[in-house]
Amino acid sequence: MRIYERYFARQIYLTFAFVQFAFIGLFFFFDLINELNTVGHGNYKFSYAVLRVLLLTPSRFYEIIPVATLISSIFVFSTMASTSEYTIFRVSGLSTRMSLMSLLKIGVPLVIVTFVFGEVISPYSDQLSERIRLEALGSAVSTNFQSGVWVKDTVKDDEEGRNVTRFVNVGKLNPDTTIENVRIYEFDSHFRLNDVRLAAKGSFVAPDHWRLQNVTVTQLQSLVPNTFSPATALTPVYRSSVSKLPEYLMRSQLTPAILSVLLIAPERMSIYNLFGYISHLQQNQQDAQTYRIALWRKCVYPFAVFVMLVLSLPFAYLHTRAGAVSVKVFGGIMLGMSFQLLNTLFSHIGTLDTWPAPITAAAPGLLYLLLGLGALRWVDRH
Repeated sequence: MRIYERYFARQIYLTFAFVQFAFIGLFFFFDLINELNTVGHGNYKFSYAVLRVLLLTPSRFYEIIPVATLISSIFVFSTMASTSEYTIFRVSGLSTRMSLMSLLKIGVPLVIVTFVFGEVISPYSDQLSERIRLEALGSAVSTNFQSGVWVKDTVKDDEEGRNVTRFVNVGKLNPDTTIENVRIYEFDSHFRLNDVRLAAKGSFVAPDHWRLQNVTVTQLQSLVPNTFSPATALTPVYRSSVSKLPEYLMRSQLTPAILSVLLIAPERMSIYNLFGYISHLQQNQQDAQTYRIALWRKCVYPFAVFVMLVLSLPFAYLHTRAGAVSVKVFGGIMLGMSFQLLNTLFSHIGTLDTWPAPITAAAPGLLYLLLGLGALRWVDRH
């Protein structure tokens, strides 16, 4: 990097660290206050609340990286403009194009940090935080659902060589990924009900089996119609047989990773988990629009750092004296907040109107990129 690029990078990174520290402290305080309402329920103590909020910190850090980048870069460039420092750089031969390219270089480490937090640290810490909370409260993931969790499962060539479709009702999904009060309705390739299985408990056996315990199996068999007697509403068409098994090993496409999507919101899942769950929904012919949008947002979100840096550069061309820096920083906060709000708005509209997921995810960033390039062109000419 050139000398001025190192100077820009040092100023922006130091200010970025300070802004992130301030925002993280603020969010930590409010999140902890929010958790105090749960303290005292079950075994949920104050120490668990602090631990849960600490585990939520990586997600907060990930969420505000673009806004912190915008605020820090606006502060740096506004300070340079107020002291005529940036004017000296321009007189020395620093063109707008060179400044823009230098900013993009400075933004690469921030993009990498955003990707690492969004894919590795944040999803894991969010799931761990939710499991700690549920275990302390003695609760389960699905207790908020009156009928439990319903999941569709399609299996080709099962243990008996059949293609079956199952509708699985999990009454209780524990934080340790075990399931309780399980009901399984299995249909054949012609969507005729074959059997109903009730299991008291189940645990996953890698790579693709569930070990069900205390299983009650109700098998249904079609009866051949009696041609010698007229059919009536009371004429049986199925024969049922009930059997009980202490244990049953069932092959399934459902995995704890798929069921764990109930622990965290789609936008906080990793790209890998989102892609796996979308594939599962598509195989079972279910709507995956929400998760598709979340997947594309995760792919596009790190590059919002570049957009924020482009938006901040025009502030270096505003020739104002000291005293207006705070106004510009406030404007940067408003710009960042509007970007986050527009991003969320587009996600909801895209889900309702079934817009293409790539367009829904990329549109806010492209709009603000055009805004930044337009402002940069205007200040460069004037």
